[in-house]
Amino acid sequence: MPLITVGVNHKTAPVALRERVSFAPEKMLDALSSLVNADSANEAVIVSTCNRTELYCAIDEGESPEKVIQWLSEYHNIPVQDLSKFCYTYADDDSIRHVMRVAAGLDSLILGEPQILGQVKSAYAVAEESKTLGPQLQHLFQQTFSIAKKVRTDTAIGENPVSIAFAAVSLAQRIFADTRRSTALLIGAGQTIELVAKHLKEAGVGSIIVANRTLTRAQVLAEEIGAHAILLGDVADALPQADIVISSTASQLPIIGKGMVERAMIKRRRKPMLLVDIAVPRDIEPEVEELDDAYLYTVDDLHSVIEENVRARQDAALAAEAIIEQGITEFKRKQESRKVADLIVSYRAQSEAIKNAELEKALRALQSGQAAEQVMAKLAHSLMNKLINEPTQFLRHAGAEGDQQALEVAAAMLGIKEHQEL
Repeated sequence: MPLITVGVNHKTAPVALRERVSFAPEKMLDALSSLVNADSANEAVIVSTCNRTELYCAIDEGESPEKVIQWLSEYHNIPVQDLSKFCYTYADDDSIRHVMRVAAGLDSLILGEPQILGQVKSAYAVAEESKTLGPQLQHLFQQTFSIAKKVRTDTAIGENPVSIAFAAVSLAQRIFADTRRSTALLIGAGQTIELVAKHLKEAGVGSIIVANRTLTRAQVLAEEIGAHAILLGDVADALPQADIVISSTASQLPIIGKGMVERAMIKRRRKPMLLVDIAVPRDIEPEVEELDDAYLYTVDDLHSVIEENVRARQDAALAAEAIIEQGITEFKRKQESRKVADLIVSYRAQSEAIKNAELEKALRALQSGQAAEQVMAKLAHSLMNKLINEPTQFLRHAGAEGDQQALEVAAAMLGIKEHQEL
């Protein structure tokens, strides 16, 4: 079955479109089942992050990726013509190369960022749970994880601490000359916010508040970094204290609105506030940027912040690309080996069936009183004729067609030491 990739990412689509095609974690099982049951794909894995939504699929021979785009359009209720212009598709080797580059962090907003590998592994686990994995994608992703690990081990792609979280904190350090006097409000308690919290702590930020829908989870993170934990519902009360607001949740609706920030700014007496929204869908209403002294940045605004660190990883990326090309070759070699193994199994099963049928005939003949020598001779003769019938027919056809190459291959395969050329 051909392998394809259909997706949108930070290079091809604005955040407004990306948030429309993102999949909430609680809807992922349903989405995978829908994709496969709609006959758009035979196997499927969906990766959905703040920077990309990608569908990795195994489809029938001759089918088009357009069926997957159509499904994505219908599932998210987006006109297909509006979606298609932002989509990219890859097939076969290009699809294999793409998923390996994604898992190795070579296609990320921040080159070499490590979080994406964990996200791809999580997507694989969800697909496994939904039973939308088959042999094609199972083998592809196992090879992909192996290659991504090799890239991390054998290159310097991950030596510099570069991530969305790091970029957000770097931005704060550029805007506030002395972060030791600043208060940071972190909204969410997932992996990205954990990294933000650690970077803020290392940067010496004076005070950190962690807000989360579940207070227990916020408290766990707060205890690790010496912060204060609050519920998500208390964000409005904490906002006036915050010089730096960094938000990353899985909420489908904005958590911070223009009015909330406006009221906070009045209490702050117009003291500047930096808001970094690294969630997709967005946690902070875009209209907040209309307010004086409120500086709102989204993931799309972080490009300039991370350019320096990206340049430091270019040489490592070249080495990583070479590892990926080796990985593609190895994956294809294993695929061909599996095909040959299946062929050998089928051939042996077919031969076994012929042997058993002839043996059964011989045993019946012996039981009926026929002479053993006669039965053995008949068994050998019949078994030989059955086993050489198909090869003989092939040789006759090749000879009649004057196909010398086919005859040479057949002779080598059958172990015929001497034969006359046509």
